Amino acid sequence: MSVFQTNNRGFLKVPDMDCRKNPPFLVILVASHHDQIKTRMAIRETWGKERVVADKRIVTFFLLGSTLHPHDQPTILMESLLYKDIIQKDFVDTYYNLTLKTLMGLEWVRTFCPQSSFVMKTDSDMFVNPFYLTELLLKKNRTTRFFTGALTMHGHPVRDPRSKWYVSREEYPWNKYPHYCSGAGYVFSTDVATHMYIVSKKIPFLKLEDVFVGLCLSHLKIKLEVLCSKPVFFIRRIEFSPCRYKKLVTSHFITPTEMMVFWHGLEKSIDEECPGGHP
Repeated sequence: MSVFQTNNRGFLKVPDMDCRKNPPFLVILVASHHDQIKTRMAIRETWGKERVVADKRIVTFFLLGSTLHPHDQPTILMESLLYKDIIQKDFVDTYYNLTLKTLMGLEWVRTFCPQSSFVMKTDSDMFVNPFYLTELLLKKNRTTRFFTGALTMHGHPVRDPRSKWYVSREEYPWNKYPHYCSGAGYVFSTDVATHMYIVSKKIPFLKLEDVFVGLCLSHLKIKLEVLCSKPVFFIRRIEFSPCRYKKLVTSHFITPTEMMVFWHGLEKSIDEECPGGHP
């Protein structure tokens, strides 16, 4: 039994992986839910499969909270034993606990995998292109205090109680949000995981995870950067074509079946030239 199984530091489940041996270049953390087994399987078989791109190792793990239904946990235990890719802590797994889920991911990286170079946090209904992401990160050549994604520069609190994104003045008294990246998919250098986790203790809790991360970055004076001169992080659905998907990092609202179809289409065409050399 490894040290990671015997000394989990408050985690219910952690991947049985020693990051000190063959450290990954990129760790992808996927916010998931207990009942999304089919989705996790699709991700494992497509863009989330462990692979080496340009001599850089990429690994993917799933972030889970705990469930109010005790019969769910044995299923998660079996899945964890089988795939060794689940990170879990004991908080109720709801939409409004996404901030806790993300902080758990940061804590895991800080504790168990600080040897990695980059971290991506994304959602389970996203398509991620690890080939193009790796290419862009290597081209960017930034290894510290780097944070990128789909930038929101002029966000403000929604004060309508009927909205999913409602935030009261008690929760957030100001009229503007700091600059932040959509929680659907953002990428940062691994040192930022530690900085954000530490500073998060000083920031008033906010249920909107991407805004909370933006508050942490603002406190740290870490500026958001673009990864490419053209948009590559899409928080909307991009209709599939091999050439289009070769030149994006994320596409949203993708079903497990579509992930399989899109991935096979992308892999099959990866070495083919696109008209004009671009999508």
